[in-house]
Amino acid sequence: MPTQTGPQATSLPGSRASLSLIFTPEIQFWTASLNQWAAAYNLDVNLAATVMQIESCGNPVARSSAGAMGLFQVMPFHFTGYDNAYDPDTNAKRGLAYLRRSLDAAGGDARLALAGYNGGIGVISRPEWTWPAETARYVRWGYPIYSDATKNASPSTGMDSWLTATGGSLCRQAKRQLGITP
Repeated sequence: MPTQTGPQATSLPGSRASLSLIFTPEIQFWTASLNQWAAAYNLDVNLAATVMQIESCGNPVARSSAGAMGLFQVMPFHFTGYDNAYDPDTNAKRGLAYLRRSLDAAGGDARLALAGYNGGIGVISRPEWTWPAETARYVRWGYPIYSDATKNASPSTGMDSWLTATGGSLCRQAKRQLGITP
């Protein structure tokens, strides 16, 4: 079993965690949906929002060069033949079910759950030095954002660093797609 290295992300039934204000306007756009989706999988809404933030910055039609799709950048093999991968509810259902499995496999450790979400659940039990570079980067960006969100830190150094390094262009695309004006 992995060691506990960070805040526990498992929400208790009936708990009312709220979406932190550190998230960008593109993520805040999805607040009501994020609350509903996270509750359906008994996840901290801030962990779900962290994944959406670094995956698509709230762009429901985002697509990666690897073929991942939608808000949570879910790979095609997670969908059935009848699913619309770009439907926000469907994308959240598939993405957050996987995040829940990852969090369970990580023993509630949000940092390891982020690694599992990006690199596959199998990376959770492996030493970090064996993780793919992309997974290490994902955790390096995602975990400080999640940690700041759990503290409602303002300003968020995790978010600011991610936006400066790689997230800014992703969020500009999402802002255009969602029709959010500056």
